Amino acid sequence: MNIHEYQAKALLREFGAPVGRGVVAFNAEEAWKAAEELGGPLWVVKSQIHAGGRGKGKFKEAAAGEKGGVRLAKSVEEVAEFATQMLGNTLVTHQTGPVGKQVNRVYIEDGSDIKNELYMSLLVDRATSRISYVVSTEGGMDIEEVAASTPEKILSFSVDPASGIQPFHGRKIAFALGLQGAQIKQCVKLVDTLYRLFIEKDCDMVEINPLIIDGEDNLKCLDCKMSFDGNAMYRHPELADLRDETEEDAKELAASKYDLNYIALDGEIGCMVNGAGLAMATMDIIKLYGSEPANFLDVGGGATKEKVTEAFKIITSDDKVKGILVNIFGGIMRCDIIAEGIIAAVKEVGLKVPLVVRLEGTNVELGKEIISNSGLNVIAGDNLADAAEKIVKAVKELA
Repeated sequence: MNIHEYQAKALLREFGAPVGRGVVAFNAEEAWKAAEELGGPLWVVKSQIHAGGRGKGKFKEAAAGEKGGVRLAKSVEEVAEFATQMLGNTLVTHQTGPVGKQVNRVYIEDGSDIKNELYMSLLVDRATSRISYVVSTEGGMDIEEVAASTPEKILSFSVDPASGIQPFHGRKIAFALGLQGAQIKQCVKLVDTLYRLFIEKDCDMVEINPLIIDGEDNLKCLDCKMSFDGNAMYRHPELADLRDETEEDAKELAASKYDLNYIALDGEIGCMVNGAGLAMATMDIIKLYGSEPANFLDVGGGATKEKVTEAFKIITSDDKVKGILVNIFGGIMRCDIIAEGIIAAVKEVGLKVPLVVRLEGTNVELGKEIISNSGLNVIAGDNLADAAEKIVKAVKELA
């Protein structure tokens, strides 16, 4: 689960990390009041969307101007003007894709005197099953770009959970960033603070970019992205309340409500599969036969008829889907349940694209019988390769 910058900074402030003052605003009047409250003489107006690259992004609407999603204002009037231009308009960045994201809130923050920009992040290292720090002297840039062009400027290491975070970790980072004097002590404290936040809040990632040295030679978290383990939200109702559903794909949001594992992709063949490994194999074989999957959708091992129906409805709600491949291996999941779910969904939403169904496993004959007696225009797949070949062919014939 992702949250907005202003929400992430509130958590940083709660744990004692150095952040500037700021106020969120949902309209121009609130932005004006926020600017007056902060006092100026310099303010930063930041679009709040779940994507990076806001400063270099561009708005689709001409009325929003050409200055990007992060702007420096020198008067209260400018703050209100920029907020008016941003709110309700669509910001396109390298992370949003061409569709972009609508800006529904802005963050008004005190301007900062920046002497230097640094980078610091924490994330879960899947290879070591530990929390890792990634730091660089190249703040303000995408870490992927730094890794590609100047990898020697990145320090990365994991923390042994047996010892936890220790002062030497902070000093190691401080020396790598070239910090001096009081900054070293500040860095040690910040490293400890971020680790504690990461553990206590079940984070997936905390990224401070940039971490700046301000005009008084102190460290400050100028921007922050933060995400959390969705499976741990039952432990954190205070974090679940921060979820902004308008930032999420509507299909993925609907899937989460039915405990379906769904990720929207850019292809044309919708997939409904049980089991993550089988779903990956299904996507691969669709590509092998010359097409692209429109989604990853795992209905799970114990899906009900209702869950299968909802999964089918989610797939068909995607305008990019030109054909559907259902690939089920009935272990825990029974093939007759899948068949009943498919029939119920088709009767409810209709079937406007080719549908290929491959069933195997528990109650497979009963499942095939249910589908064949349904009167639906369904193409049967004898095996995975046969099913993939048939759906790709059917879609291409309609093109």
